[in-house]
Amino acid sequence: MSGATRRTPVMFNPLSDGFMEDPHPHYAEIRRHAPVHEHPGGFWVVSRYEDVEALLRADHSVDKRNARGADDARRSPRLKGLALIDQDPPHHTRLRRLVSQAFTPRAMSGIEPVVRDLVDKALDGLDSAGGGDLVETLAFPLPFAVITRILGMPPVDTVRLRELTSLLIRLGEPGAGAEADVEAADAEMVDLVSDAISRKRQNRADDLLTALIDAEDDGDRLSHDELVAQVAMLYVAGYETTVNLISGGTLALLRHPDQLGLLRATPGLDRNAVEELLRYEPPVHLARRVTLDAQPLGDHEIPAGSVVLASLAGANRDEEFWGPDADRLRLDRENARRHVSFGGGAHYCIGGALARIQARIAIGELVRRFPGLEQADEVRWNGLLSLRGPARLEVRL
Repeated sequence: MSGATRRTPVMFNPLSDGFMEDPHPHYAEIRRHAPVHEHPGGFWVVSRYEDVEALLRADHSVDKRNARGADDARRSPRLKGLALIDQDPPHHTRLRRLVSQAFTPRAMSGIEPVVRDLVDKALDGLDSAGGGDLVETLAFPLPFAVITRILGMPPVDTVRLRELTSLLIRLGEPGAGAEADVEAADAEMVDLVSDAISRKRQNRADDLLTALIDAEDDGDRLSHDELVAQVAMLYVAGYETTVNLISGGTLALLRHPDQLGLLRATPGLDRNAVEELLRYEPPVHLARRVTLDAQPLGDHEIPAGSVVLASLAGANRDEEFWGPDADRLRLDRENARRHVSFGGGAHYCIGGALARIQARIAIGELVRRFPGLEQADEVRWNGLLSLRGPARLEVRL
């Protein structure tokens, strides 16, 4: 053996020591030493802000069936490919036009009283118990209840709906579940949501589900399966991000008492604080694209038909863009809103405004109502790679 030490190439490795507890040091390492690299697993990884933003803004696909060597014969669950987040233009453009009619600024402003009422009740329960698991008492039930309320969902088995939602999220993670498990959960979700839609058609109201049923653009409406897929998407993709934003954002504040004190003392900082929390601890860490054309990034040209993982969390702490304090939580950061936590381009998160409202009210009310708020135990993470967040966060008041 020679005296030289063979160095393992730097590449994305979620199995590396300590990754699940804190992936940011690993993201920093690949951003500095392998910002664009082809992984042996058959995909590319990009992690610098400039590259991630360019990838998200480019006209690439979100459908992995467009990847080279994809198995077109593989049967997909009924909902797969019908939801807004699974579609490419022109179908994505059509769906977004229809669905966005239910997410107008006027509709969002009317949601604030609903959110405040739900937050007040959740904090009353937390107060009565003297503390508890913030995920179970606030971060999880709030967005689930908000989506259910604004949809105007008829009475359904909410316990099973929550179970299915969590199951589909976990089964959507890389290598997390067998195809049969995904199909079974998908089929049950279709049945549950279809029944709710059928009953809503007979009892329309001033709510989001009725708006989606009635959504029309130049005579074009959502088909039944498309409607089911959008409702399921709001639960599966819409609420877990807000769970992570509220719980992860609160944890970040508890770990930075100077910033927690600043937020308490400066109510006018709430909106910018949410943007900085989105940057510092994003609710979604990875976004997938399939290149439709060759994409030059850094010193590489990624071939057409390549699966590319964009490290949103890595880009959000890129020193070349954010400066030398990129790794620091700073609620008054002037350009905090430049984060990529809600994606970019045609697929920019349609529910971003709703998530911001819930986080602003929930976190603001929580930290000001309980000046003695502190972490009571070690955080337990949910074990998800992309939708990483606390599964349990015990607090004392």
